[in-house]
Amino acid sequence: MTQIFDLILKNGHVATPWGIVKTDIAVMDGRIADIGDFSTATAREIIDCKGLHILPGAIDTQVHMREPGLTHKEDLSTGTLAAIAGGVTTVFEMPNTDPLTVSAGAMHDKLHRAQEKAFCDYAFFIGGCAENAHILAQLEKIPGCCGVKVFMGSSTGALLAAHDDVILKILQNGTRRVALHAEDEERLKSRKHIAETSHDVKDHPVWRDAECALQAVKRAVKLAREAGRRIHFLHVTSGDEMVYLRDHKDICTIETTPQHLTLSAPECYERLGTRAQMNPPIRDKKHTEMLWDAVNKGVVDVLGSDHAPHTLEEKAKEYPASPSGMTGVQTMVPVMLNHVNNGKLPLERVVDLLAHGPQRIYQIAGKGRIALGYDADFTVVDMAREKTITDKWIKSRCGWTPFDGMKVKGWVQGTILRGNVVMWDDEITDSATSRKSRGQPVRFADLLTNATNLPMDEVNVKPMDCC
Repeated sequence: MTQIFDLILKNGHVATPWGIVKTDIAVMDGRIADIGDFSTATAREIIDCKGLHILPGAIDTQVHMREPGLTHKEDLSTGTLAAIAGGVTTVFEMPNTDPLTVSAGAMHDKLHRAQEKAFCDYAFFIGGCAENAHILAQLEKIPGCCGVKVFMGSSTGALLAAHDDVILKILQNGTRRVALHAEDEERLKSRKHIAETSHDVKDHPVWRDAECALQAVKRAVKLAREAGRRIHFLHVTSGDEMVYLRDHKDICTIETTPQHLTLSAPECYERLGTRAQMNPPIRDKKHTEMLWDAVNKGVVDVLGSDHAPHTLEEKAKEYPASPSGMTGVQTMVPVMLNHVNNGKLPLERVVDLLAHGPQRIYQIAGKGRIALGYDADFTVVDMAREKTITDKWIKSRCGWTPFDGMKVKGWVQGTILRGNVVMWDDEITDSATSRKSRGQPVRFADLLTNATNLPMDEVNVKPMDCC
């Protein structure tokens, strides 16, 4: 009897772990059932992908989405809708949204709400701070938790872990990789007068300079070695950090963002004003070029969007009262495809940065590659299609992007989540809203056993600035 698959993707150029090959993919029960020639096979749905590339579903391991108390702000519904519109099938949510994710109760609350709201798969970071450092070894084992996040500098005041004794205690309690926002708090405080005096956003990378980041990175590496803990540096922005970190790859992994690879100071601040403001800052072309060198020489392990969708009303405040952060989850894939077409890096490297890399770093179970038995998550792209990114295209509730008006070559044709086509040709499909294709919590290889004895006490940390 001939097997009837749920879905067959035919004639595509498939980004497999062994290279990009022209082949077909068969899907059954939400997973990749086979790879090969299925020209005579039968399926409930068959999609001809001639002329298209089929990539593993993009994984964005740094987003800020949930603000349930502020109806005009982003939440998991609009944020994950933006994700699937841009070819992202999985997101990792940072802990500095409302409510702060610093306790088991807050984590379970977010996981419960995500079941009803998320359009793509998801996981949540636990925020590491002085108040919960002693129980992080238990908190990090909650199913759906992707790890611990530490803010070394006051990008987010409520979760600040500025002092070495607190950071060391966090690193000593647990085993999973710890993600860090590395800026030195003392240097930030001593230089804040620069921003407060000038009120000019072009001074953002002067206030939060490269030395501020490098000092924090060096401290973190030293403490990680003392604790024997793996660490992951988020949104590394300077060439100085890359030069230092390439000698410490045995203990650390590195992320940068499409924004820092695409925008440069002072031009971006002159053109975009506070819309270009994020932490750590967009720096000058020298740093941009050094970031690219680190990407192409394998120092960088992963890309994250650092999606932080503040409203235009908030961003219009006078600097430095204007909040740092910009949208990114929907534009990450097309911006990087455009870099491929411009010869900045090969498509295989983008696949590694957006899928294989996240899977390795966070030990994601069953995602991040096109291989038998893995979830049928695909980002289907047309490398020849030319489009213009516009604010109108953005699904995020804030409705803007720093890349408004940017012409790109390379576009997301479709997003497939666990075998369900949730976006095709810029249209969100009816399947996206069905219960079977709604988002599910990510599983992790080091947490496949049930977590027990989780502390349910609330941790008293009040929210302050976001992102």
